[in-house]
Amino acid sequence: MRSFIPLVTNRSLFFIAAALWAFAGVMLIVRGVSGIVEFPAHLFIKLSVALTAGAVFYLLLFKKISSKYVKRITGFQNMRVPFYSFFSLRGYIMMTLMISLGIAVRKTGIVPFEYLAVFYITMGIPLLVSAFKFLHSGIFFDKSE
Repeated sequence: MRSFIPLVTNRSLFFIAAALWAFAGVMLIVRGVSGIVEFPAHLFIKLSVALTAGAVFYLLLFKKISSKYVKRITGFQNMRVPFYSFFSLRGYIMMTLMISLGIAVRKTGIVPFEYLAVFYITMGIPLLVSAFKFLHSGIFFDKSE
């Protein structure tokens, strides 16, 4: 079974991680912007809150998380590893829980979409900034380190 799993280099892992995080970030930002456009009342306040909270989330949480995964990928010592190795098992569990919670909140209607849209942008920003960090790390990855 292992022979069917594609193996990739460290540099490729950075690009795969960047693509995944960028996809998630852009998807959330687009969904959030569509919600803000649908409910334009207090547009400036909503955008200000989303942008500020997104920056804070990145600086306090996502910067540390993405740095941890950059260190993880760099630590593979030029081995070819499975394409999904940019996350640890714990990372995949956390991602699954966060996605599931997001879907549950949206489907149950506990939080009105007008406010959920602000949260989508808030979460999309640190994901997208982290994706650029992975992209930068992949571009400037030095195999000799």
